[in-house]
Amino acid sequence: MREPADMKEPEDLELRDKQQAQVEAANALLFLQGQGRDPIQTQTPKEDRPGPETPSSPPSAEDGDSEEARDANFARGSKRGRVAVKEEESVGLEEALGALQNENQSLREALEKMSLSESSLRNDPEKVRFYTGLPNYYVLETVMWLLAPHMDDTTKTSPKNPMRLSKFQQLLLTLVRLRLDLRHQDLAYRFGVRLGTVTRAVRRAVDVMSSTLVPTAVFWPSRAELRKNLPAAVRAAHPDCAVIIDFFTVSLERPPTDPPHGDRPGRAGPGGNTLKYLIGVAPQGVVTFVSGGVAGDVGDKTLVEGCGFLCKLLPGDVVLASHGLDIGESVAARGASFKIAGGGSERGSAHSLLGHVEKVIAMVRRRYAVLTGPVESCFASDRSAFDKVVQVACALNNLCISAAPLE
Repeated sequence: MREPADMKEPEDLELRDKQQAQVEAANALLFLQGQGRDPIQTQTPKEDRPGPETPSSPPSAEDGDSEEARDANFARGSKRGRVAVKEEESVGLEEALGALQNENQSLREALEKMSLSESSLRNDPEKVRFYTGLPNYYVLETVMWLLAPHMDDTTKTSPKNPMRLSKFQQLLLTLVRLRLDLRHQDLAYRFGVRLGTVTRAVRRAVDVMSSTLVPTAVFWPSRAELRKNLPAAVRAAHPDCAVIIDFFTVSLERPPTDPPHGDRPGRAGPGGNTLKYLIGVAPQGVVTFVSGGVAGDVGDKTLVEGCGFLCKLLPGDVVLASHGLDIGESVAARGASFKIAGGGSERGSAHSLLGHVEKVIAMVRRRYAVLTGPVESCFASDRSAFDKVVQVACALNNLCISAAPLE
C-alpha cells in the first residue's frame, strides 16, 4: 500500500536542501582555492533549483569571464592585504630600529663620559684638572702640540712595536700616573694594555717631556727679567733677591726582599731610604731650579755644592733660605750673598717669602702625588728616571700658576 504523495514531499525537499548545501560547500571550498565560483553568486532561488536527478548545464562564456574577473579581484585583494601587512611590519621595524639607535647613542655617550679620551676631556675642565693637574684642555692641548713631534705613534702594532696607544693616550696615561700616583698595573687595566706597555709608555713620555718641556718651563731667568717682575714685598726688603731655596725629600718603596736599614751595610740611618732635592723658586713663584736626588742623609752643603745650583748665580745676587745652611762661603765664592730671612725688621716680609716658597713646594707635591712617595720600585731602582719625573712635575706646575705679584 503506497503512502500518499503529500506525505513524501517534505522528505524530498529536505533531501534536496541537503544536497544543495553540499554543493554550495564544495563551491565555497573551490573558491577559496581559486578554482570555483563564488558560492554567493551561484546560489539560485529555491524554486529554480534542479532536482538531484537533473544534470547541471555547462557554464557559459559569460560565466567564465565573471569567474576570471572574480579571480583577478581576489588576487588584487590578497596582494593589497599582503602589502598592508608588509607596510605595518616595516613601520614596526623602523620604530624598533629607531629605539635601538637612540639606546645605542645613549650608551655611547655614557661610555664616553666614563672613558679617558680626547672628546671626554675637551669640554670638561674639572675632569682635565682631576686627571692631569693642568687647568684646562687648552693647556693640555698645548703640551700635546709641543711633545707630539718627538713622540712615537704606536697605534699600529708590529712585533717590534707591541704598544697600542696613540700619542695622546701616552701623554694622558703619563699625566695620570704623575697626578694620582696610580700603580702601573692599575693603568694597564684602565687603558686596556699590558703592564709592560704602561711602563714603556711612561718612561718614553717622561723622557720626551724632560728633554722638551722642562727646558721650556723650568729655567733660570735673566737678572733683567727677575728685577722687572719683582713683587713689591720682595723689592722693599731684598731688591737683589734672585732665588729662594728649600729642600724636600721623597721616600722610596723598598722591594719585599729588601732588608731593614739597620741590616744593610752603608745605608744605615733614617735617610737611607729617601731622596733629597734642592728646589729654587723665583720671587714670582715659579720653580727655576730643581736638583737631582741624593740619599736623604746627605748634608745640605754637599747637595748645594754638587748639584750645579751655584753655577746659576751672578755677582750681586741674593739667595734666601728659611734656616741656616753652611753654604755662605760657597755662595760668596760666586760673588753672591746668602741670607737667612726672618730676623729683625725683615721678619714680616721674609716670613711671607718663605711661606711663599713652601707654598710652591706644597703645591707641586699636591698637584702631582707621585712626589709624595713612596716611590714605586720601577722608579726607585732607577733614580735618574725619577729625577726626570720630579723635573717634569715642576715644569707642569709652572704651566699652572701665574706670576702674580706677591703682596
